Amino acid sequence: MYHQLIESTTPFDVVVLAGGSYPTHPLPRAILTQASHIVCCDSAFQLLEPSLISRVEAIVGDGDSLPAPLKLKYQSLLHIESEQEDNDLTKATRYCRTKGYRRLAYLGTTGKREDHALGNISLLVEYIRVDDVQPIIITDYGTFVACKDDATFESFARQQVSIFNIGCTQLTSEGLKWDTYVFKNWWQGTLNEATGSAFTIHADGPYLVYRTHEAK
Repeated sequence: MYHQLIESTTPFDVVVLAGGSYPTHPLPRAILTQASHIVCCDSAFQLLEPSLISRVEAIVGDGDSLPAPLKLKYQSLLHIESEQEDNDLTKATRYCRTKGYRRLAYLGTTGKREDHALGNISLLVEYIRVDDVQPIIITDYGTFVACKDDATFESFARQQVSIFNIGCTQLTSEGLKWDTYVFKNWWQGTLNEATGSAFTIHADGPYLVYRTHEAK
């Protein structure tokens, strides 16, 4: 097992913007507006504020969501992958790995369609298994992060925490209001609460952790 510290926000190597709900909460908006590198899924590029377009280094996807005039205008940014096995989020992640980016902030991955949201969240576990990245989804309400084995998380008192067991046969915690265990169903790990500035998960496999932006 290895131990890692999971921080809530900065610094990120790159922001990946997907085509779900555009960020409105101050935290994800600050992450987006302060990003040095932005990679857009093709369905997200038209959502981006004009003032941020100059920071976009790539528009990644199969290209079917971009009108022809935009494809022509921004052809130097386009990275088209026509295969349909992977979604645009995974294609954008592959691009980021070729650039050496490891700490990835994903915005716009939830909202609009629940099936897309579930698929995007589940991909975080795939990314740490296959791509050796540190992926974090930031929504208007909280953050999702995929981990494996032992990890310590930044938190604050009364922060709401949910833990989703993906493949652990051992799962305990310190610094949470209620003890964790090897959850068999996703609902069993929801609605926990941090008691201080950090909490630790002891595990022997992959899992997802959700932390709210605000205290209850």
